[in-house]
Amino acid sequence: MPESAGKIVHVVCCGASSFDSIFQLDSLPSGPGKVLPSRVTEVSHGMAASAAAAIARLGGRSALLSRVGDDAIGERIVADLTAAGIDCRFIRRARGARSPISTVLVDRHGERLVVPYYDPALGQDPSWLPLELVARADAALVDIRWPEGAAAVLKAARAAGRPAVLDADTGPAGVTVELAELASHVVFSEPAALALSGASNPGPALRALAGRFAGFLAVTAGPDGCFWLDRERDRVEQLRPPAVEAVDTLAAGDVFHGAFTLAIAEGAPIPRAIAFANVAAALKCRSFGGRLGTPGRAEVEAVLSGLERTGLEER
Repeated sequence: MPESAGKIVHVVCCGASSFDSIFQLDSLPSGPGKVLPSRVTEVSHGMAASAAAAIARLGGRSALLSRVGDDAIGERIVADLTAAGIDCRFIRRARGARSPISTVLVDRHGERLVVPYYDPALGQDPSWLPLELVARADAALVDIRWPEGAAAVLKAARAAGRPAVLDADTGPAGVTVELAELASHVVFSEPAALALSGASNPGPALRALAGRFAGFLAVTAGPDGCFWLDRERDRVEQLRPPAVEAVDTLAAGDVFHGAFTLAIAEGAPIPRAIAFANVAAALKCRSFGGRLGTPGRAEVEAVLSGLERTGLEER
C-alpha cells in the first residue's frame, strides 16, 4: 500500500492556463480555405491547468499557480477551473493583459492542431508566488510555459524534500535544460525528448539524456505508452496503455502528468504510477473536449485492476 494510503494528497501545479475553442473536423486542413466542424466546445485548459483538473478528478487536492488577464476570459478561466475542483486562489490577474487563448482543431483520428496565444503583458516575475504553499504540499508539477515561475516552484519543492515533476513538452532547448536540472522527475513528450537528445526514438533518447540530468527520466509516446530509465538496473523500460478508440488526444499528456504526479505523491512505485497515468490518459482520449474526458478514480482503478489480472493470468 502507498505510504499515504487513506490521505488525500495535495499537489501544487504551476504553469499555463488558457481558454480553448475546440473544433472537431473530419481532417486537419492542408491549406487555405474554409472547413466546417461537426462539433465545437469551449473549455479552460492549459498544460498545468489540465493536469490540476485531472488530479482533482482522480481524488487528489490541487492548487494552480498561473497567470491570466484582467478580462472577461480570465474570469471564465478561473470560474471553469474552480468548478473542476482546483484551488484557484493563486491565479494572478495581470492588469491590462489579455488572457491566454487557443484554437484547437481535432480530426476524426483524435489528432490535433493547436494555435495558442500568450500575451507578453502577463509578465514573467515569480516573486508573488506562495512558495510556502509548495513547501507544505506533497508534490509539485510544473510545465515549461512560464520558466521563471516553474524554476521557483521546482526549487521550493526540492528544498522541502518533495517530488518536483517537470512536464517537458516542446519548447526552447535552453529552458528545458534549465528546468530539467532542477526537477526530481522529468517526463518528456516524445518530440521534446528526440529534439533535445538528437536520438530517433525514446530508448536512445533516454540514454543520451541520462548523461545530462540526474533525476528520474521518462518519455511519453502516445499509443506506445511510456518509456523510462531504470537507473538501478541500467535498462529502459516500456509500458503500453490499454487500447482505446481515440476520439480526441488533446490534454492526454496533461492528464498523464497529473495522474503520474498524484500517484508518486501517494507513494506509488514508479511502475504503478506509470500504469495508473497510462490508463487515465488513454481513457481520456475516448471523449471529445480535451480535459473534459478525464476519467474518475474508480474507473481508472477498475481498468488497471483488469490489466493486472490479465497480466497475472498470462504468467
